Amino acid sequence: MRFAAVGVFVVACSWTASPAADPARPKPPAGWTDLMTPGAWKKVDPAWITADDATLDPTKASRLKAEKKDGGLVWVNGEKGRLPDLYTKDVFGDCEVHVEFLIAKNSNSGIKFHGVYEIQILDSAGKKDLDGDSCGGIYPRADDSMGYKHIDKGIAPRVNAAKPAGEWQTLDVVWKSPRVDAAGEKVANAVVVKAVLNGQVIHENQELKTPTGANWTKKETPTGPFMLQADHGPVAFRNARIKTVK
Repeated sequence: MRFAAVGVFVVACSWTASPAADPARPKPPAGWTDLMTPGAWKKVDPAWITADDATLDPTKASRLKAEKKDGGLVWVNGEKGRLPDLYTKDVFGDCEVHVEFLIAKNSNSGIKFHGVYEIQILDSAGKKDLDGDSCGGIYPRADDSMGYKHIDKGIAPRVNAAKPAGEWQTLDVVWKSPRVDAAGEKVANAVVVKAVLNGQVIHENQELKTPTGANWTKKETPTGPFMLQADHGPVAFRNARIKTVK
């Protein structure tokens, strides 16, 4: 999603390092692809920081603090909390993903199936009125022809399962891709078969009639890259993995 914050920084020692492959790192469960390795992505900006953990900066909660460690299992999106999004080299159809994330106060991120269907990550713990722009929501459609404006409310999560900024959170999603015919025309909508945020079911058998955000007019396809959003504010990821569902 779009986010209009400025002056958000990741606090860290002065370094610039890209995540490094480590043959000794824990392997994901059988059938899963580890996404916490540079080789999984089309391009990884060298400003990504690897660490053993990330926390809120005690002097300013809108920042994250991390101590660099080469080969660390936590990825933080740079000193400024804004880096180009990550897109997988491989494309996926029906799949299951597991992502653990931590965001700074007032920050946001997201995951996108096929690079165009977004489940929102947002600092919205405690929010009463939920919509697709809440953490775990299926993001609203938007018009970006003149600025950026939502044209609907998206699909709200069933419950507000979000934890406060600075706490690690877990998102698990089973995804069913749209079906197309021999001519490439869609014959069945994409479906979030099940999405669980921090142990609570937030979507089940939820159809998506279109992609989300400003992508909603794009032609839908049966496969596409998986994306982690990194350009909207400080976020840390760990234990991200994906597997094809047959």
